[in-house]
Amino acid sequence: MKWIKEYIPYVLVILFVILIRIYVISPVQVDGSSMVPTLKDNEILLLKKYDHSLERFDIVVLKYNHDKLVKRIIGLPGETIMYQNNTLWVNGKQVEEKFLPENIKTANFDLSSIGYTKIPDDYYFVVGDNRGDSLDSRYIGLIPKSNIEGTVTFRLFPFHVFGKID
Repeated sequence: MKWIKEYIPYVLVILFVILIRIYVISPVQVDGSSMVPTLKDNEILLLKKYDHSLERFDIVVLKYNHDKLVKRIIGLPGETIMYQNNTLWVNGKQVEEKFLPENIKTANFDLSSIGYTKIPDDYYFVVGDNRGDSLDSRYIGLIPKSNIEGTVTFRLFPFHVFGKID
């Protein structure tokens, strides 16, 4: 019986860590170059699973087939999205993407090319920051909210870029 009392605190700590990882936060690794220059291949990010208040330009982790993709939300439910001459248009109004350097170009795109006039409820339009090399909503369609695991705002590794993601 004595050994049970000794091990109960360790078991409780392990259970606490497992629950935190399953429901609150967990590490996620960037796989590929679709978010360059913001995020690079093999960087480790902190996924906030509890954060489902999704806004434009949030960086999210989503399930696609059996993979996890890291993308940026561009379009919200009820909106129309269009790229024309490297400019984002939301509901007919120009929206600046301040996080993108000038050398990143976005090909012309209209939501109707994937079969929608506007984004339905509980769906999102996501793209990678590296617009020329990103498997995103322009190719795989709109993403249901149920496929979005949470947001990322903090980088854990590599250590020279440790901290909040700009």
